This record gives sequence, structure tokens and C-alpha cells, in this order.
Amino acid sequence: MKQIVSTELAPRAIGPYSQAVVVGDYVYSSGQIPLDPRTGEFVAGGIAEQTEQVFRNLSEVLKAAGAGLEDVVKTTVYLADMDDFAAMNEVYARSFGENRPARSTVQAARLPRDARVEIDVIAVKR
Repeated sequence: MKQIVSTELAPRAIGPYSQAVVVGDYVYSSGQIPLDPRTGEFVAGGIAEQTEQVFRNLSEVLKAAGAGLEDVVKTTVYLADMDDFAAMNEVYARSFGENRPARSTVQAARLPRDARVEIDVIAVKR
């Protein structure tokens, strides 16, 4: 059985998709970009601040699904510019601490709304 996850504490979907879907014990998130859910606008600052917002958004989506960042087993990071990797990676490392999920990182030609970073995750529900 599939359960759709939705929370007002993360940006609403900007297309025909769900913030996350739960199937069994797994949570599959859609990609989160650095939108402030209150304003619908990008947060100010560079790639570090944007990555921090992405993790705030992911945390809220996971929480609504009954999971948290500590439950993440796989991530995919999309960067508009691979030169942002080091700054993104610093925030990423702080966000996960010793919980180091599997990860793929790719440079994308273009991200939604011209974001500089987008991250999606797969987590196991508690």
C-alpha cells in the first residue's frame, strides 16, 4: 500500500508529484530545493545556506512520514555547478554526522526554478 506524505512545513510540490511517498517501511522523498516554505522563495545566501534549507525541508518531509535524517539510507545530490561540491559537502556532513548514507552526486544542466542544489532521499521508517 502506498501512502502520500504532505506537510505545510516544507515547500509545496511545484508540479504533479508528492513531497514523499511511503511504501512499506521505506520513505521516498521528492527532490527538495532551497525554498523557504513560508515565502515560496529561495533563501538568501550561497550554496551553504541553500543546502542548509534543503536539509530543513527534507527533515520536515521525513518527520511527516515518521522518519528523520538518521533513518536515511540513500541520497542523490544534484548540483548546478560541481564547483559548489565542497561547500555543499560540508553542510551535508554536518547534517548527517556519523550516519553516512550511500550517496550519488551529479551536476545537472538545470534544476527546477534554477536552484543551485536539489537533494532527494530514501529512508527507512522507524
